Amino acid sequence: MNIPSNLKYTNDHEWILVDGNIGTIGITEYAQGELGDVVFVDIDPGLTSITSGQNFGTIEAVKTVSELYAPVTGKVLEINQILTNNPETINVDPYGEGWMVKVEIENPGELESLLDSEAYKALIGR
Repeated sequence: MNIPSNLKYTNDHEWILVDGNIGTIGITEYAQGELGDVVFVDIDPGLTSITSGQNFGTIEAVKTVSELYAPVTGKVLEINQILTNNPETINVDPYGEGWMVKVEIENPGELESLLDSEAYKALIGR
């Protein structure tokens, strides 16, 4: 299982890639595997901000619907439009083309409460 060391993780299986004050957010390979085939991603196209720990959308798979939780607070810069017509991209490339939102991080201190790759591996028993 791929758990990149350059990402931070939440207990709810979201990841964030930080580049300066920009964060790219998605769900982990573990999460997409547990969900099964992703058939729909619902993120409000008018979403302008997210708040750490709060819901910012849902992901629907054949098995279930799951909430998406923000790892940080920030201004939404971009929502991945590929997922509108090709939600299965999350199953194929969860850390690449399957990203969900890009945000301008408001409080970098929030990153310190997230898990590193080793802590995330421990969380999922890997």
